[in-house]
Amino acid sequence: MNPPLQLPNHELTLTRLIKSTPAKVFRAWTEPALLKRWFAPLPWTVAAVETDVRPGGAHLIVLRSPDGTEFPNHGVYLEVSPPGRLVFTDAYLRDWEPSAKPFITVVLTFEPVDDQTTRYTARVRHWTAADREHHEKMGFHQGWGRCADQLTALVESL
Repeated sequence: MNPPLQLPNHELTLTRLIKSTPAKVFRAWTEPALLKRWFAPLPWTVAAVETDVRPGGAHLIVLRSPDGTEFPNHGVYLEVSPPGRLVFTDAYLRDWEPSAKPFITVVLTFEPVDDQTTRYTARVRHWTAADREHHEKMGFHQGWGRCADQLTALVESL
Protein backbone atom coordinates (compact mmCIF):
# COMPACT_ATOMS: atom_id res chain seq x y z
CA MET A 1 0.00 0.00 0.00
CA ASN A 2 1.27 3.48 -0.84
CA PRO A 3 1.83 5.98 1.98
CA PRO A 4 -1.09 8.38 2.44
CA LEU A 5 -1.03 11.44 0.26
CA GLN A 6 -0.20 14.54 2.28
CA LEU A 7 -2.28 17.61 1.47
CA PRO A 8 -1.60 19.94 4.40
CA ASN A 9 -3.51 22.85 2.86
CA HIS A 10 -6.50 20.67 2.00
CA GLU A 11 -6.73 18.14 4.85
CA LEU A 12 -8.07 18.04 8.39
CA THR A 13 -7.25 14.99 10.50
CA LEU A 14 -8.63 13.45 13.67
CA THR A 15 -7.11 10.43 15.44
CA ARG A 16 -8.31 8.49 18.50
CA LEU A 17 -7.29 5.30 20.28
CA ILE A 18 -10.43 3.26 20.89
CA LYS A 19 -10.66 0.27 23.24
CA SER A 20 -12.36 -1.92 20.67
CA THR A 21 -11.59 -3.93 17.57
CA PRO A 22 -11.33 -2.50 14.04
CA ALA A 23 -14.31 -4.68 13.05
CA LYS A 24 -16.58 -3.00 15.62
CA VAL A 25 -15.45 0.49 14.61
CA PHE A 26 -16.03 -0.40 10.94
CA ARG A 27 -19.54 -1.67 11.82
CA ALA A 28 -20.34 1.61 13.59
CA TRP A 29 -19.47 3.48 10.38
CA THR A 30 -21.48 1.20 8.08
CA GLU A 31 -24.57 -0.10 9.89
CA PRO A 32 -27.47 2.40 9.83
CA ALA A 33 -28.76 1.52 13.32
CA LEU A 34 -25.31 2.15 14.79
CA LEU A 35 -24.63 5.31 12.75
CA LYS A 36 -27.86 6.83 14.09
CA ARG A 37 -26.54 6.47 17.64
CA TRP A 38 -23.33 8.49 17.31
CA PHE A 39 -22.88 10.34 14.00
CA ALA A 40 -24.27 13.78 15.00
CA PRO A 41 -22.66 15.86 17.76
CA LEU A 42 -25.23 16.17 20.55
CA PRO A 43 -27.64 17.94 20.86
CA TRP A 44 -27.96 17.29 17.11
CA THR A 45 -29.42 13.92 16.10
CA VAL A 46 -29.51 11.65 13.07
CA ALA A 47 -33.01 11.58 11.59
CA ALA A 48 -32.38 8.92 8.91
CA VAL A 49 -29.61 6.74 7.50
CA GLU A 50 -29.47 4.73 4.27
CA THR A 51 -26.32 2.90 3.26
CA ASP A 52 -25.28 0.70 0.34
CA VAL A 53 -21.79 -0.14 1.57
CA ARG A 54 -19.85 -1.15 -1.54
CA PRO A 55 -17.63 0.74 -3.97
CA GLY A 56 -20.02 2.90 -5.97
CA GLY A 57 -22.81 2.46 -3.41
CA ALA A 58 -24.51 5.56 -2.05
CA HIS A 59 -25.30 6.72 1.44
CA LEU A 60 -27.69 9.30 2.83
CA ILE A 61 -27.36 10.57 6.39
CA VAL A 62 -29.89 13.19 7.48
CA LEU A 63 -28.75 15.32 10.40
CA ARG A 64 -31.35 17.15 12.52
CA SER A 65 -30.50 20.35 14.39
CA PRO A 66 -31.95 21.07 17.84
CA ASP A 67 -34.59 23.33 16.19
CA GLY A 68 -35.72 20.46 13.93
CA THR A 69 -34.10 21.60 10.68
CA GLU A 70 -32.86 18.65 8.64
CA PHE A 71 -29.63 18.56 6.64
CA PRO A 72 -29.28 15.67 4.15
CA ASN A 73 -25.74 14.48 3.49
CA HIS A 74 -25.31 12.40 0.34
CA GLY A 75 -22.23 10.51 -0.67
CA VAL A 76 -20.75 7.59 -2.55
CA TYR A 77 -18.36 4.96 -1.23
CA LEU A 78 -15.11 4.83 -3.19
CA GLU A 79 -13.36 2.07 -1.24
CA VAL A 80 -14.74 -0.48 1.20
CA SER A 81 -12.05 -2.68 2.78
CA PRO A 82 -13.41 -4.20 6.00
CA PRO A 83 -12.37 -3.97 8.71
CA GLY A 84 -9.53 -1.54 8.09
CA ARG A 85 -10.50 1.17 5.61
CA LEU A 86 -13.49 3.08 4.31
CA VAL A 87 -13.38 5.93 1.78
CA PHE A 88 -16.31 8.07 0.64
CA THR A 89 -16.97 11.41 -1.01
CA ASP A 90 -19.77 13.92 -1.37
CA ALA A 91 -18.65 14.62 -4.96
CA TYR A 92 -21.41 12.25 -6.09
CA LEU A 93 -24.98 11.75 -4.92
CA ARG A 94 -25.78 8.26 -6.22
CA ASP A 95 -25.09 6.26 -9.36
CA TRP A 96 -22.12 8.56 -10.05
CA GLU A 97 -24.44 11.58 -10.36
CA PRO A 98 -22.22 14.62 -9.63
CA SER A 99 -23.18 16.76 -6.64
CA ALA A 100 -23.74 20.49 -7.03
CA LYS A 101 -20.74 21.41 -4.87
CA PRO A 102 -18.17 18.75 -3.96
CA PHE A 103 -16.66 19.53 -0.58
CA ILE A 104 -14.88 16.50 0.92
CA THR A 105 -13.48 13.04 0.50
CA VAL A 106 -13.14 11.13 3.78
CA VAL A 107 -10.47 8.45 4.26
CA LEU A 108 -11.10 6.41 7.41
CA THR A 109 -8.61 3.89 8.75
CA PHE A 110 -9.11 1.46 11.62
CA GLU A 111 -5.70 0.04 12.56
CA PRO A 112 -5.19 -2.56 15.30
CA VAL A 113 -2.76 -1.43 17.98
CA ASP A 114 -3.20 -4.63 20.00
CA ASP A 115 -5.98 -7.20 20.46
CA GLN A 116 -8.43 -4.71 21.96
CA THR A 117 -7.29 -1.27 20.77
CA THR A 118 -7.87 0.44 17.44
CA ARG A 119 -6.20 3.56 16.09
CA TYR A 120 -9.08 5.39 14.40
CA THR A 121 -8.01 8.06 11.93
CA ALA A 122 -10.31 10.29 9.89
CA ARG A 123 -8.59 12.22 7.11
CA VAL A 124 -10.99 14.75 5.63
CA ARG A 125 -9.68 16.00 2.30
CA HIS A 126 -11.21 19.14 0.83
CA TRP A 127 -11.33 20.21 -2.80
CA THR A 128 -9.64 23.51 -2.02
CA ALA A 129 -7.61 25.06 0.78
CA ALA A 130 -10.47 27.57 1.20
CA ASP A 131 -12.93 24.69 1.73
CA ARG A 132 -10.62 23.24 4.40
CA GLU A 133 -10.36 26.61 6.11
CA HIS A 134 -14.16 27.02 6.01
CA HIS A 135 -14.69 23.53 7.48
CA GLU A 136 -12.20 24.26 10.26
CA LYS A 137 -13.97 27.54 11.09
CA MET A 138 -17.35 25.71 11.08
CA GLY A 139 -16.01 23.68 14.01
CA PHE A 140 -14.48 20.58 12.46
CA HIS A 141 -12.31 19.74 15.47
CA GLN A 142 -15.07 20.29 18.01
CA GLY A 143 -17.83 18.56 15.99
CA TRP A 144 -15.82 15.62 14.68
CA GLY A 145 -14.15 15.33 18.09
CA ARG A 146 -17.51 15.13 19.86
CA CYS A 147 -18.68 12.53 17.34
CA ALA A 148 -15.46 10.53 17.86
CA ASP A 149 -16.14 10.55 21.60
CA GLN A 150 -19.68 9.28 20.93
CA LEU A 151 -18.33 6.65 18.51
CA THR A 152 -15.82 5.54 21.14
CA ALA A 153 -18.50 5.18 23.83
CA LEU A 154 -20.70 3.19 21.45
CA VAL A 155 -18.11 0.70 20.17
CA GLU A 156 -16.62 0.19 23.62
CA SER A 157 -20.09 -0.92 24.75
CA LEU A 158 -20.71 -3.38 21.88
